[in-house]
Amino acid sequence: MRSVAAAIFHRPWGDSVGERLVRDARRAATRDLAGALQTAGILPHLILASSDRDAEWLADMETNVFESSDRAPFDFGQVLKEFVREVDPAGLLYFGSGSGCLLRQEILQALVQFAGRDEPGAVFNNFYSCDFAAIARARALLDIGLPEIDNPLGFALADAGVPCSALERSAETQFDIDTPTDVLILAASESGGPSLRRWLDALDLPHPPLNEILPLLTERTAHLCLIGRVSPRTWADIEPRIACRTSGLIEGRGMRSQRNPKETFVQRVLTESGPAALFERLSSTYDGAIIDSRALLAEAGRMPDADVRFASDLYRVEDIENPAWRSFTEAAADAPIPVLLGGHSIVSGGLYLLAEACWKGRNRVRRLHPEPFDPDKERS
Repeated sequence: MRSVAAAIFHRPWGDSVGERLVRDARRAATRDLAGALQTAGILPHLILASSDRDAEWLADMETNVFESSDRAPFDFGQVLKEFVREVDPAGLLYFGSGSGCLLRQEILQALVQFAGRDEPGAVFNNFYSCDFAAIARARALLDIGLPEIDNPLGFALADAGVPCSALERSAETQFDIDTPTDVLILAASESGGPSLRRWLDALDLPHPPLNEILPLLTERTAHLCLIGRVSPRTWADIEPRIACRTSGLIEGRGMRSQRNPKETFVQRVLTESGPAALFERLSSTYDGAIIDSRALLAEAGRMPDADVRFASDLYRVEDIENPAWRSFTEAAADAPIPVLLGGHSIVSGGLYLLAEACWKGRNRVRRLHPEPFDPDKERS
């Protein structure tokens, strides 16, 4: 197998409660991922988007820190090219520091084997919104126009003629630590590597909406609404794993990979009627809601800084100065049903984890849904 390098991109975070929560979870996850890569025979490179170099967490990590040239704003594609030029690997594994934290060693080893192939190709965790990828013949990246963020990397490679494929959707391939809600969902599960699990087990941050959503998933009489960038495939995967009924409003898919200037349906409702009316209507129909708020509140594809988004996820209304996000969060908090707020991951990898975590300490009915009838089997 030809030489394979691994690059873990780790971005800095601010000092708000939500940002510190995501930062510390990503640091713990990066420790575990680095260890798993070493087990797979690769010494990973840690690429710091800007200064997180003062933290003690780097001191005892067996990684190479790749010093990229300073530029503002950070350009993912250009830094990835700098890395390929300097390290010159035959194949490449790319990870955002919140991704890959649930990967089994055999899946990681398979990605290493793929990246070491002689033939060009790429495997993505999610072709439509990349969090991690394995790329064979990495030097080909130098001749491709790469995006400024990682989400549309699959489109860039496919448009350049690189054969692309994707891993099967599951918690381990789709889950990404991207918001405080992702951290809280992970804490409610039993998933994660040793460093991440130790950190999560010591975490004490009550979140009533999550505590109320989890039992709803196990109730046949409950009705849950999913709103945001929900993949129909993920929705289909989750339905047999939970007991409640689900309905959904799929909004904003591809908003970071292929931006659409048009307003979504729910955005129009928010504009015309306001958030209080939206949650009143949801509460009259459903027993709970899981909402990818970014798909509803982005303005022309732009969002406020992480401290605002994360304060909304944690219902820290007093920390939100943005009027649109503040009024939306207040209305969600006042809703008579539990509303779980977050980003794309809560309606992607987060749903897989929720479907597992909801059964902890509860008696799961052996068969939630009937098996499909196979007439050929009956005739045999």
